[in-house]
Amino acid sequence: MTPGPSLSEPTGYASAVYARAVAADGEALLLPRCGGWLVQRPVPGSDRIDASGPYPLFSCANWDALGEDLDALPGSLVSAVLVADPFGDYTSDNLRRWFPDMMRPFKDHYVVDLSRSPATFVVENHRRNARKALNAVAVSRCEPPQRWATQWTALYRLLGERHQINGPAAFSDESLAAQLSVPGLVAWRAEADGKTVGMVLWYVQGDVAYYHLAAYSDAGYQLRASFALFWHALEYFAACGLRWLNLGAGAGLQAAEDGLTRFKRGWSTGVRSAYLCGRILDRAAYESLVSVRAAGPTTYFPAYRLGEFD
Repeated sequence: MTPGPSLSEPTGYASAVYARAVAADGEALLLPRCGGWLVQRPVPGSDRIDASGPYPLFSCANWDALGEDLDALPGSLVSAVLVADPFGDYTSDNLRRWFPDMMRPFKDHYVVDLSRSPATFVVENHRRNARKALNAVAVSRCEPPQRWATQWTALYRLLGERHQINGPAAFSDESLAAQLSVPGLVAWRAEADGKTVGMVLWYVQGDVAYYHLAAYSDAGYQLRASFALFWHALEYFAACGLRWLNLGAGAGLQAAEDGLTRFKRGWSTGVRSAYLCGRILDRAAYESLVSVRAAGPTTYFPAYRLGEFD
């Protein structure tokens, strides 16, 4: 049993395939020393460009070289911003040095220590729902994942309508399909009455599997398909010899007791902080853009993009 392709090539959020899949109207930019990727994007209402880490996390092979890559970024960029992988091989002191303009805890990501038995940490409500769901749906691996692109994009469109998704997570159909070809992908589907009622995507990087995206039909919600898929993931990745799962954070920019937070917390053994990191590359241009948008004091970075997705 193996979780995916050989890990000799960059996988998941560190992959060129992923960066290009989520670049949207921007352009993927390789950081050659560390092996990570940024996305160059136009600044609305101006002729300038800035850069961001691929949504939702920036990851790379050699964190020690990230500072050198940032120092070498082209002067045409106004700023760079990213959310550092909570499992990245860095120190908070390094992040502060590399990102002098913004470095703060952004979100707590729920994580799972796969050396522990699920019976010792999964909350009883989740275990009960998983038992019911596993009797109601059949879980199978999507191999090859691209075969299920049409069903996946249709399910994600339903998710977007249900939750009014906007911003970086409002992926196009083309992006969603391209994400199925990212090295390290492991995808499963839940089926009932001959129909796909839910799908979940994970990316494997080293000894960590990252919960990426999931989407369900109305029947999938009624049958609690998410519980069946997550229980299956716990067993599968532990059997593969992985050490950790990163389940990500709750919804929104602010901590809240929403349903997604309760769902993820109920599977987890703890949390790790993801840091928001920002660096101004052209200070004069940055301040000019902020003044044009009349942005007051804010912890949002870059400040000139505050409210862009409201």
